[in-house]
Amino acid sequence: MLSNKRIQELELVMEFEKVEECFKEVSSWIENVGRKRLMETVNLDDSLEMLLQAQKQFKEFDLVASEYCRRGQEALKKMNQWEDLSFVDVHSYRVKLQTYEDELEDFCTQLDETRHRVCETVRLYEFFDKVKQGICCTEEGVKS
Repeated sequence: MLSNKRIQELELVMEFEKVEECFKEVSSWIENVGRKRLMETVNLDDSLEMLLQAQKQFKEFDLVASEYCRRGQEALKKMNQWEDLSFVDVHSYRVKLQTYEDELEDFCTQLDETRHRVCETVRLYEFFDKVKQGICCTEEGVKS
């Protein structure tokens, strides 16, 4: 029994090291690229043309960011098996995983919120552009 417990602990440590390596890469990207790019979308331009360009750039970033989120979430899912190993001392690993999970969840939430905000801002500007065009056409018709 003791031998089996030690083997499971070693397997867990090895698996954790793989997950930690993956998550360090994801975490590094989030800190060095992801958060900076999200901050760039805080102040969206006030013309529809510039806003559409910003939306296009954000969509390209969003594809990459979503892939990092997916990779991080898959790595964390692999560790769900630890819940069944209550007799193995994995507390220190769970603390690290919780930190990783919180960081990933925070970034993915910010990404979702930014995606929604950019989309809604574009829709609003498109609406106002149509209204503006309608008013201009009406004014031209009245002048004729």
